[in-house]
Amino acid sequence: MPFDPEATGVIPRLDPASLQAAPDAKTDTPPAPSPDADSGADSEADPDAVGDDAVKITAAFRIPTTPSTLRIGGPPATPPSETDTLPSLPVPQPTEEEADDTKPEETTTSGEADASEEVGTAEEPAAAVEADAAEGSDAAVEGAVSEQVDVATEVGAPEEVDVGETAPFERVVAEPVEAATAVQAVAPGPVRQAAPPPRASRLAALVAGAPKWLPVVLVLEGLLMYVLALKVSPGPLRGVDPADINGLGLISALPVSAFAAILIMIVSFFVTVAQSTDRKFLLLFQIAAITFALHGAGALVAEEPRFPTAYIHAGFVDFIARTGDTAISIDGRMGWPGFFALFAFVTKTAGITDLSPILNWTPLLSNLLYLLPFVLILRQVVATTRARWFAALLFVLVQWIGQDYFSPQGFTFALYLVFVAILLRWFGRVEPRTKPVPAKGLRRLLGRLDAMTPGELANTGMFRADKLLMLMLMVALFAAATASHQITPFMMLGVLTAFLLFKRTTLTWALPFGLGLVVLAWISYQTVGFWAGQIDAIFGGLGDIVSNLQRNTGDRIEGSDELHAMVLQARLGILVVILALAAVGLLRRLRRGVFDRAALILLCVPVLALALQSYGGEIGLRIYMFALPGACLLAAYAFFPNLPADSADVREETVPVRRLNVRFNPELTKKVSLVLAACFAVMFSMAFLVARYGNEKFERVTSGEVAAMHYVYEHDKPSARVVYLVPKEGPEVTPTLPWGERDIELVNFAGQALVHKDPANIKDVVDRLRPGPESPRNTYLVVSKGQVSYLQLNDGFPADWGERFRAALDASPDLKRVYANEDAALYTWGKFVRGTEIPEPRPWQGRGEPTSPWTPIGVGALAVSWAALFGYEVIRLNGARRAPRARRWLLWVAVPTFVVAVGVVVERFVYIAGIN
Repeated sequence: MPFDPEATGVIPRLDPASLQAAPDAKTDTPPAPSPDADSGADSEADPDAVGDDAVKITAAFRIPTTPSTLRIGGPPATPPSETDTLPSLPVPQPTEEEADDTKPEETTTSGEADASEEVGTAEEPAAAVEADAAEGSDAAVEGAVSEQVDVATEVGAPEEVDVGETAPFERVVAEPVEAATAVQAVAPGPVRQAAPPPRASRLAALVAGAPKWLPVVLVLEGLLMYVLALKVSPGPLRGVDPADINGLGLISALPVSAFAAILIMIVSFFVTVAQSTDRKFLLLFQIAAITFALHGAGALVAEEPRFPTAYIHAGFVDFIARTGDTAISIDGRMGWPGFFALFAFVTKTAGITDLSPILNWTPLLSNLLYLLPFVLILRQVVATTRARWFAALLFVLVQWIGQDYFSPQGFTFALYLVFVAILLRWFGRVEPRTKPVPAKGLRRLLGRLDAMTPGELANTGMFRADKLLMLMLMVALFAAATASHQITPFMMLGVLTAFLLFKRTTLTWALPFGLGLVVLAWISYQTVGFWAGQIDAIFGGLGDIVSNLQRNTGDRIEGSDELHAMVLQARLGILVVILALAAVGLLRRLRRGVFDRAALILLCVPVLALALQSYGGEIGLRIYMFALPGACLLAAYAFFPNLPADSADVREETVPVRRLNVRFNPELTKKVSLVLAACFAVMFSMAFLVARYGNEKFERVTSGEVAAMHYVYEHDKPSARVVYLVPKEGPEVTPTLPWGERDIELVNFAGQALVHKDPANIKDVVDRLRPGPESPRNTYLVVSKGQVSYLQLNDGFPADWGERFRAALDASPDLKRVYANEDAALYTWGKFVRGTEIPEPRPWQGRGEPTSPWTPIGVGALAVSWAALFGYEVIRLNGARRAPRARRWLLWVAVPTFVVAVGVVVERFVYIAGIN
């Protein structure tokens, strides 16, 4: 039977003995009311006559087979006419002294009815029961009705029952009935079809159900509007013209309808999250739709896959698929080939020869993939539904970092999120503090924080087999990250170590020591070709935090044009705002007595990487990406800091200001928090379009640029060299063109040609192409639209520099243009000495890795140490006191072998670096 959620009444108690009575038993007719009393007046009775006697006269009836409607505490109805009412049964009437106490009380909030145990008092809200009997039913009603309940069986079609809040209780029927009896049996007869509801009623029901269907309609409408706004041909309020893209990036070319579509989808999300029910699938779909709109914009408007660096990664995949080998001598990134080898296997198995669709849609698919483990992380925190889903939305809105393209760091970031989710879900630890808090000093502050309510959920009831499987999966994820990327395993290791230090995991120290040995072994034994000749470059920035920070912030803003400087400042602005919100959220949770250690660890551990090195000027971007999960969770607490209603440690909705003793209205704070969260979401979405696609003028790849590079690949036998434009020469300057998509072992992209703001000054370019050891035959100079845009936005080159520079090259007698289109041109040296041959490519096969005398001993120590540490961790899954002797023996084996393995790693670094 349907239940009215606004009900505030009390359900009448039924006597179990009377319910078991024979259904055909006759009922006694209730006494008729006094002639001098109105049909709406109560008979006098002893108000204290409740208890066992009241139970004995409780109504007993058989539930009919047709659906029944139970309405509790409905609103008072309009008083019916005297002829349309049934006579009421005598109910206790308060005395004159109790008249003031018989007024009905108003309920404060929905669902918080004051249900009293005493039957018959005037403080209880009224209740009524309507039984709709079907055709042919022989249902009978036995017993009498309790003091405030009137049960009646209607003749004919059922009608609505309107019940007031005070006695007497009256029943409205379609036709007058005799006052001699209050209960009548239903006679067999034809079934009367209920009249269809009027159109006004259907419209009212549709409006009343708007919270259910309106968010679905809004998100679908916004999604369709967004796709049409970006995919149709350019016109008023629609379409994207690449010629309109300026220093602000893609946002300068987006139509107004695209912004309206994003706003509609965000509104639909907050309409859903404001409801009292947790509509998980709808919320997840809405966030996915917003993700599609923000992170899929580049794929929708691009004619070719964007972001030039993705093409060299496709070249690595192509090389491994063709040769079945890696070549660290070609590129240092091949020393971590896990990601490339995985896609080489997949593409070769599936018969995929063109990676363009994969490159184009990888950013969107990566962000959708990130959502799944992040939502699992959110399920392990003690937070309200609004806080969790808003944190997931923030994670999408502020992920402007642009590392989600076809790259190892984008792939291993997903592994990192899964690693953290498993750590929290299956190996999380939440234990109350039992030690007394120290009296003073820093230990007192730490003790108070430790005594607060944990912000994470406790994990109970886990099977040992499940934990063993998850432990093996964690080790596999870490190994895959170690073989694919340089930074991600250190982030995983740092989070695991911090969880152990702050007592938020049931794992032991054997696991981080074993995983740390995995990283050291991979670097020492598998990437020798990368670090052997550049020890100074690897460890040169160690501990130089100020220099690393400057290379990631100040150097990127200095020298930009005015519009593009706004893009870089918008990125820093998003960083400052999200960190400020995280700080506010942490403080609001602390005021409610909740200490979120896990979120704080996820935020702070990545920052430690700033002390390592600049990582080519990109360590700041990597830190921001790995700190986002913790930052978004804490930022969501700035708007929704409360504990869930079903939590044992739930706090009040608002916390009073101690000095002023001011407490805000809880309902008002909920509405204000929702409005503020929606405003910040809209602001972040607009800032995202500026921050993420602000480089679109040179990060987008055109068909003409791809065609120019394909010309090089068609003429790269036996080898070829490509020279690209740079404002300053250096190893950290990479080409701003789709380079290395094919034949990476044949085409060398190491050439740099220095250019100047004066487009007529081409002397350095001509000298770079002059025949010599660095410029043999088949060397090409590439002038592309992306390179020219990069020079204009980041180095202040004139707006017409590209056209004038190409005109100067065309006019040079020393150079010859071999290929040209609207977006790119290829130049080579005009005349070579007869008989000049194209050199052979650099050899990449048969190069032996340098080694050290102690390497065999180190390999054996590594194997023994890994086995002992992993065995210790597996035994420990059974409990802290299980098999202590076996664990002690494993430690005796693991410690010395660990020391030997680390010693050999250090010996290899010193020895190999000395001979190179």
